[in-house]
Formats: sequence, C-alpha cells, structure tokens
Amino acid sequence: MSNPYISGTGYYLPPRVVTNEELSNFMDTSNEWILERTGIEERRYVESGVGPSDLAIPATEQALLAAGLTVKDIDFIIFATSTPDYYAPGSGCLLQEKMGFGEIGALDVRVQCSGFVYGLSIAEQYIRTGMFKHILLIGAEVQSTAMDLTTEGRDTAVIFGDGAGAAIISATEEDRGILSTHLHTDGRYVKELWLEAPASKAGHPRISKNDLDEGKQYLKMNGREVFRHAVTRFPEVIIEALKKNKIEQKDIGLLIPHQANLRITQMIQKKMGLRDDQVMSNIHKYGNTTAGTIPIALGEAIEEGRISEGDIVVFASFGSGFSWASAVMKW
Repeated sequence: MSNPYISGTGYYLPPRVVTNEELSNFMDTSNEWILERTGIEERRYVESGVGPSDLAIPATEQALLAAGLTVKDIDFIIFATSTPDYYAPGSGCLLQEKMGFGEIGALDVRVQCSGFVYGLSIAEQYIRTGMFKHILLIGAEVQSTAMDLTTEGRDTAVIFGDGAGAAIISATEEDRGILSTHLHTDGRYVKELWLEAPASKAGHPRISKNDLDEGKQYLKMNGREVFRHAVTRFPEVIIEALKKNKIEQKDIGLLIPHQANLRITQMIQKKMGLRDDQVMSNIHKYGNTTAGTIPIALGEAIEEGRISEGDIVVFASFGSGFSWASAVMKW
C-alpha cells in the first residue's frame, strides 16, 4: 500500500491589496478596530471577471513545477471552494479545461473552511488504495464579491479575502507522508455561519428581489458563537490526530491552522502550549481565504524554510457547518 505525501505546493494571491484604511471608506470601521478583533491588516481582492479557477492556475503551475510533474502526470483533481465560479459546473471542471489536463476526474468539495483538509482526506484514500499516483488538490476562493461592504456587513466583510493554494498529493513507498486525517461536522449550527441565498429550496426563482433587499445573498456569521466553538474544536481535533499517531505536542514541527482569526490562532497556541515557531500564521497579510488558507500558508512556510524533512506537520480547520478537521503528516 502506497503512502500519500505532498510532492509539491504553490499559491497565488491577486495583486490588488485592500487595506483596513480602504475598508473604512465603505463602512464604520478603522484599522485599530479590525486589528484588535481579527489581527488582519490587509487582504487581496480580485478584479471583476476573475474566479477561483483562474486563481488556481498559477498556484497549480507552481505546485507542478515543485513536484517535477506536468499536467499529463495528474490522475485526478480535487477542488475545494465555497465560492465556485458558477453554480454549475464545478470549478475543478473549469480548471481541467483551462490548463489542458486530460479527461481525468474533477471533484469539487464544498466544506468551506475545512475544504482543503477534507480534500486531503479524499486524496489520501485514493493514493493508499493505489487508484491514483498523483492528485492535484486545490483550495481557492473569491470571497470579495460575496461581501456586504457596508457597516451592516462589517463583521464579516473585514475578515475575508481572495486567494488560491495548491498541493500535489503523490504516492511513495518511503516512510513519510500523511499519517491520518480526522473529519467532523455538527449540522445543528448551520445558521451560525451561512449563505442563505440563492437556494434551490426557495422555489422559483432561487433568489428574489425581496431576498436581495434583505441581504440574503451575503454571508452571515455569529462571530461570538463561531469563536466559542472554534477555540474548543481546534485543540480537540489536533489532540485526536496526535493521540492516533502517538505523537506529543512538543514534537509538532509546525501547526498550520486555518487562518480564521488571529485571536483564535493565539488561543489555540496557548491551549496547546506551543511556541511561536511551532505555529504558522499569515492572516495579517491575506485575511481569511476560507479553503485557501492552509495551502497558502503551507506554501509560504516551505518558502521560509520552516519545514524540514522528517518534521511532523499538522493541519487543522474549523468553519461553517460547523465542520472541523485535522491531518498529521511526516514531512
């Protein structure tokens, strides 16, 4: 049975930088207010007409180059996003055509902030069974066009940004790679972080003028409830992964949590008793790019030399659903 490991990574952020000061032109906020609550200084926004499949192209090109592979070597595409280019078809299908992949399968995963770790778990199973040798896993989002850039939508609008990260999951016979993945969901909290419209259950049309007037097309979040659950579920699912593999917290080389909010990350670090050098954080530069945060942070960590061969690397996420997940690997 083959072991699944990450053979290459890449990431891409659109060039437009949106600072906290710029957002204060649209809503009642300030740099100090945003920094205090989120730790975010700036985020990236796409230009009109750019979708997550477009952001995924340069990220994929980097990942393929790092892995020493071409599009012809990829057996399967997993595309994690909560903001697909279109309602249908999936963004993985669009990326497949734009980059000239063969007639391989392309699967979209919609688990929002936990999308990349869920996708990693899917890739793990395909590699272990020998079905595929090289899988492209994408986490990409265009959240900026889903934000209510007014004072009413301030609590979510200041948090989210656009970006894409990619990883190639490959098969190896070496003693390395993904050790285990752990997935959880609790649907009782669906309405604490959700996008109500458009919705197929709404009837015809799926979104009405009344829906638009009420702002149902914008992401809604109960920030206090999300924070309360996140600071509990993050440590739980990390410890679950460590116990499964008989690894102690002090032996973590690098924890790469979903970049939801700097305060959440700091709380996780404190609860886990981890040093600063054991935790990756880049939310101050990019905001919350949902399914893109972990692969983007992973790409940056590799560039910065923060991961060495043999290190224990842990991914953890929490988001709408509520869904939370973790993965532990030996690099």
